This record gives sequence, structure tokens and C-alpha cells, in this order.
Amino acid sequence: MRWWDIDQVLELEKDLFPEDAWSRGMFWSELAHSRGATATRRYVTAEDGTGRVVGYAGLAASGDLADVQTIAVARDLQGSGLGGRLLTDLLRAATAFECHEVMLEVRVDNLRAQKLYERFGFAPIGFRRGYYQPGNVDALVMRLTDPSASVQGTEING
Repeated sequence: MRWWDIDQVLELEKDLFPEDAWSRGMFWSELAHSRGATATRRYVTAEDGTGRVVGYAGLAASGDLADVQTIAVARDLQGSGLGGRLLTDLLRAATAFECHEVMLEVRVDNLRAQKLYERFGFAPIGFRRGYYQPGNVDALVMRLTDPSASVQGTEING
């Protein structure tokens, strides 16, 4: 993801997460830490054949722990495998950052995302009550121990 992707990412963000969409400033702040020798973030976009951003994902790393910040896939492509390809990219980045664990929060009412994370080896470890605001929706906290094992042998198809 680069700065010129932010407008399209924000459109998708507002469509998918209307109650708790990230702001332009939040994306700029994350991208500021995604380049150079001291990078601690990995943000990617997926585009269709017309240049439309149809998905994006982000990861933050600190020491040997990484955190999936966001994964989003356009409604018309949900269930297509794009979310898995984006997650694979993040797990490869976590491995490159030498992280031994990856954490994430997912809405308790987002069963599709939970199933995706479980397929990659994430396991539930707790809840964050009222995490998603202003809707006051709980988050399921999930952890993956050894991201390199989850993507080993994973083939990404275009």
C-alpha cells in the first residue's frame, strides 16, 4: 500500500466498517512505519484488472510479536480466496520480521473471518469486551504461534 492508494482504501473501509472505519490519518501513520531499514509495518493492497482496490491488509511488528491490524475484501469478492492470499502475505511478513507469534482481534459476529483465521492455525485466547466502538461489539482475540509454519508450502494463485 502506498499513499496514492489511501482514497480507494478509505472508500472500501467506509463500506465494510461504517461504524468504526479508520481515518486517513490512521493509514498515513501506519504507512510512515512501513518503509526503510527500520520498518515495523507491512501494508498491502489487491487490485482488480481495472486498478480498483478490492482488498487491503496490514500488520504491525514489535519484537517477536506481530499483530494483524486489518484485513478487508470488497463485498463482491468475499469468499473468493482473496482474504487468504492477503493473510498469507501478512504471515510471510511476520516471518520476515522474525515474529514468533501473531495476534489479532476479530468481531465476535464476523464468523467468516474467524473461520479464515482458524484455517491458518489461529486459536481463540480471549475476548475484549466492547472493543469495536461505537457499536460496543466484543472482539475475539486470536493467536498464532509460528507464522512460518502456517504459510510453508502455501501456493498463491493470481
